[in-house]
Amino acid sequence: MTDHLIETFEDGVATLTLNRPEARNALTGELLAALSAAAPRLALDPKVRVVVITGAGGAFCAGGDVKGFVADKAPGEAPTFDQRVNGLRNGMDFSRWLHEMPKPTLAVIPGAAAGAGLSIALACDYRIASEDAKMTTAFSKIGASGDYGGSYFLTKLVGSARARELYFTADVITGAEAARLGVVNRAVPAADLAREAAALARRLADLPTVAIGYMKKNLALAEHGSLSEVMDAEAIHMVRTMMTEDHKAASLAFVEKRPPVFRGR
Repeated sequence: MTDHLIETFEDGVATLTLNRPEARNALTGELLAALSAAAPRLALDPKVRVVVITGAGGAFCAGGDVKGFVADKAPGEAPTFDQRVNGLRNGMDFSRWLHEMPKPTLAVIPGAAAGAGLSIALACDYRIASEDAKMTTAFSKIGASGDYGGSYFLTKLVGSARARELYFTADVITGAEAARLGVVNRAVPAADLAREAAALARRLADLPTVAIGYMKKNLALAEHGSLSEVMDAEAIHMVRTMMTEDHKAASLAFVEKRPPVFRGR
């Protein structure tokens, strides 16, 4: 356990709050270990209907703690190249969990989102930001190439040309600009962010979770599969979801002209 990550749960909504406000929630080894442990647990918990990730103190996440990483280097203790690659790759699986877990994930971005912090936000299904939040890929400013899946997610969201521009230049964009580019789904005034994010989390938590999980599989396959492969998957997943309690209850609600209540079963 670490006080660098605050985990709360209420009525189906699990919230992970990065809690290093003095460092704009920059990622440390301790914080990354906590995130990596939380993701699969929340993904597999049937009580969790949506996973929200945000940051304390008015920032989302400023990326890796560069100062801390430099300070932690000690002579004679340097890991090998392969050890460094494997360690980083294992930590990056947090982004994959956010992207692939069979339930909605939501990034709430109140302020700075940079480097790996931006990559983590991009891994989520949905992003809502303050209009004046500052976002940047940041990596080129420190002579690094990027991690945590940002290259993949940003390219899918805005296309190759714009992704290359944002990576090469590391230009800072606001939440409002990010919404116009499609980097985030919505940008709202800072004073409204908490209320709007809570309403959105509630809406996502009320969705038919099993169906959402299969939708995510279909949409992920659509990014690289053929039409035939997607249709095959859709047919399998459609039949599976039509066998769920949620589908049967929602069909009855439709006939009776009342709103459905989904229970994730």
